[in-house]
Amino acid sequence: MKRIIVPALLIFVVLGSIPVFAAPSGKVRLGYLRNDLHHLAAWVALDKGFFKDEGITVEVAGIFNAGPEEMAAFASKSLDIGYLGMAPSVTGVANKAARVRAVALANAEGSSVVVGKDSAIRGVQDLAGKTVAIPGYSTVQDFLLRKALGAAGVDPKKVNIIVIKPPEMIVALKSRQIDAFIAWEPHPSKAVTMGIGRVLIASPLIWKDHPCCVVAVEGGFYRKNPGTVKAFLKAHVRATEYIHKHPDEALRIGMKYTGMDEATVREAIGHVEYQYLGKQDDVKEYVRYLLNFGYVKPVDIDAFAREYLDQKILRDIVR
Repeated sequence: MKRIIVPALLIFVVLGSIPVFAAPSGKVRLGYLRNDLHHLAAWVALDKGFFKDEGITVEVAGIFNAGPEEMAAFASKSLDIGYLGMAPSVTGVANKAARVRAVALANAEGSSVVVGKDSAIRGVQDLAGKTVAIPGYSTVQDFLLRKALGAAGVDPKKVNIIVIKPPEMIVALKSRQIDAFIAWEPHPSKAVTMGIGRVLIASPLIWKDHPCCVVAVEGGFYRKNPGTVKAFLKAHVRATEYIHKHPDEALRIGMKYTGMDEATVREAIGHVEYQYLGKQDDVKEYVRYLLNFGYVKPVDIDAFAREYLDQKILRDIVR
């Protein structure tokens, strides 16, 4: 029988074109935002054992009140992977405060501007001269509020924008310390089900299909552990699809991790789009906003978007 000899160079070229991932190893230190239903996929993966199915051990190393706090944990290398808003992660990376890559989307939409139930405020234009709470500067909600004000012809400088952590916003609204707030779900829905607030405008009416939270990986961890990142993303994709296929179980898990009632969580989940593929054009939109308000140092927007949103591993999974 004739032997077939394949040149070593050809073998190198062929194998070199195929992504090679080391086997998953060790532990992943995970972070997410407190009571943020945008991060439901993380909770589903933890609750249903999807991470363990992929051969990795995930330890919750931090539960944060807002994205900038979580970025500080990335900067101190206290986290390996985290769920947080695109805007604060972009801010941290652009300002070189932390090195992370967004390897997948966690959700789109899912925020609302809320006013008191009996408030005389009827439109965004009525927020001029009022006090409005946001979770933090350079957060997705900060961006959405300023975008809504601009569309309504209101100078953000004419609005008293203050920072209050979402768990405290409803109390502040009830006691009239603030006139309105913008937050992620389930806080807007909770204000409604408690009879304290009503939605003035939901985020899809500010920016339809806008990306919100991402799955971010610390830069060093990403380089050293591509196999673990791939395993994590497999669990994330599975959990995201599980939310769509098993809404009642996803509801139960959302109630478990937020401690909120069924009516609130059911209402809130209905306002969140759970998806995992992001778009570079959306990253550029955030960067332009952050540059406009001086939150980040000047960057090449196109180059930044290409490096920040790195979905090579994700696309290898879902293609």
